[in-house]
Amino acid sequence: MKFQPDRLEGVNAISRHEPQRLWVNTTEWGQSVLVPVRGEVQPWPVERFEALTEEHFAQLLQLRPELVIFGSGPRLRFVKPALLRSLITAGIGVETMDTAAACRTYNVLASEGRIVAAALLLERG
Repeated sequence: MKFQPDRLEGVNAISRHEPQRLWVNTTEWGQSVLVPVRGEVQPWPVERFEALTEEHFAQLLQLRPELVIFGSGPRLRFVKPALLRSLITAGIGVETMDTAAACRTYNVLASEGRIVAAALLLERG
């Protein structure tokens, strides 16, 4: 029987998630991150849900995704629509879920070849 790897070459995959950290491919992150389907994973300078601003979400425009999966931390929380204005104006869809669910959903969409990015909040304290 011929086996093929589950992982697509050059595609970022979230390989593990814990409440205070996660792994993209083999790299451990202990802070919030932006994960594009391809390219470099970036630190996302936000430590608390309440500190999110429109500028935090505008950073995702550089990644040029069709869809953003926002992981809101350990529980599902929705941001004010005004914070998503730049993404909505650009025609980029946004789905919100807790960070664990966002990691799983991102992986499924990335494996399907979708142009997706994850904005994953890892709260401190």
